[in-house]
Amino acid sequence: MHAKIPAPGATAVKAFEELTPVGPKIGVRKVFGQPAAFVNGNMFMGVFGEKVFVRLSEEEGRTAREREGLAPFEPMPGRPMRGYVVLPPKTLSDRVTARQWVSKSLTFAAGLPPKVPKRPRG
Repeated sequence: MHAKIPAPGATAVKAFEELTPVGPKIGVRKVFGQPAAFVNGNMFMGVFGEKVFVRLSEEEGRTAREREGLAPFEPMPGRPMRGYVVLPPKTLSDRVTARQWVSKSLTFAAGLPPKVPKRPRG
């Protein structure tokens, strides 16, 4: 049985829109019907239901979980997406702290090899 994908929450979308950096290499598109931000083709943040998640290096992710209490991002219960953590409501309400996590995420993803878009099947 497949888990139902939640609709994007208004609060999460608003936070995403306020926190997403603007730049020539940054793009926003939908993933599973929800907004996600990409740099050089690599996703670095997004919305899933009422959650906003960011992508971090292994070291930053460990720090985020151990010291900051950020939870792993699990789009399906028990199936975490490696490298992604959820920004809790407390962090999202503090835009300065939230922007710091987004900045770390953007820096990490920008350092990854660029992803080339897949050619459409046909």
